[in-house]
Amino acid sequence: MENGWKGLDAQDARVVELSGLLQLFPIHAEAERNEKFRNPNGVARKTFDIATRHPEYQGKPTNGGALDVAVLMEFLARPDQMTGVARLIRQGVAVGDLQRLPPTEDEEFDDYSAPEGRLLMRRHQARERSKSLRKKKIVSVLHRGMPLECEACGFDFEQVYGDRGAGYIECHHVVPLHEAGEGRTRLSDLALICANCRRMIHRRAPWPTPGELRVSIAQRHAADRRAAEALSRPLKAADFLQLPNQVI
Repeated sequence: MENGWKGLDAQDARVVELSGLLQLFPIHAEAERNEKFRNPNGVARKTFDIATRHPEYQGKPTNGGALDVAVLMEFLARPDQMTGVARLIRQGVAVGDLQRLPPTEDEEFDDYSAPEGRLLMRRHQARERSKSLRKKKIVSVLHRGMPLECEACGFDFEQVYGDRGAGYIECHHVVPLHEAGEGRTRLSDLALICANCRRMIHRRAPWPTPGELRVSIAQRHAADRRAAEALSRPLKAADFLQLPNQVI
């Protein structure tokens, strides 16, 4: 799509990068991963399979599959949404969020195993991050006399883990770097959050801000408190009048 719906050669840097990304996908069996698995030649061929199925293409299409047409039509119908999905897939592979598929119903769950421990060489692009920003953000919070706690759920590492957790908390870009792009980041652009809340924010799009997640958590807790109070409150005669006849 970014190339004007034209195929790309195997030597193109974008094809080489995509080949390396696709080789990291955990959804293919080891037996399928030979020396030609998702290599640049195969990836380049797939770009032509998709490009030659475009409605405005005048030549003879290559021998692609039905899925090529389906993916193409989805991008033509919903370009922004599909671009967002592709971006999330890339991020999931890069940070390791995309795990192996769960066992099927035919597989044993009690004694299920999977190969692990191999050394892998991974290559991916990542947005540059300033290591000093996190430290300065923490110092700025402490300098104002504020506790070093998660801005979403209030978790304090030192209170729970003692000395091991003292001074520790994760730093989160309120506007993700893949959306903000290249530029200067201010301390106000950052939020201090715990690992759990960071995972919940990144779990699926649209990503909530730490403030939005805090509101969601507060609403959930408020609903739980109201339910608990209702259960613990002694019943009055008026309460019985509101119950269905069959319950009484």
